[in-house]
Amino acid sequence: MKNKIVAALLIAALAASGAEAMPVSVFLQKADALQAKGMMALFSSDYKALKAEVQRATDALRKERIAAKAAGRPQAYCPPAGKASLNSSELLASFRAIPPAQRERAQVKDALRALLAKKYPCRG
Repeated sequence: MKNKIVAALLIAALAASGAEAMPVSVFLQKADALQAKGMMALFSSDYKALKAEVQRATDALRKERIAAKAAGRPQAYCPPAGKASLNSSELLASFRAIPPAQRERAQVKDALRALLAKKYPCRG
């Protein structure tokens, strides 16, 4: 029984630590270091971490948008029917446009929301 409790606590701790939001400043530091590595960046754990962070933020924003639409509330962004596209250059340029003093407080999810709202504004 004690082992099951310890295992459950470890799983909860790992899940909580993986769910922490990443500040834009940290994201950009890691992205800049990866760009310096060139093609070798693809094998870096930071590459996987940044990709996972963007995927988590994208998934959360999608859920928020769908929930807002279902509740009749305004949506933060309105992507076109089908698959919206966003490349890494757009993402990094948008994040770098955030003033350095705000990057520490801005989370990747919030910065991504702002980018999507600008790229896919809701009409009407």
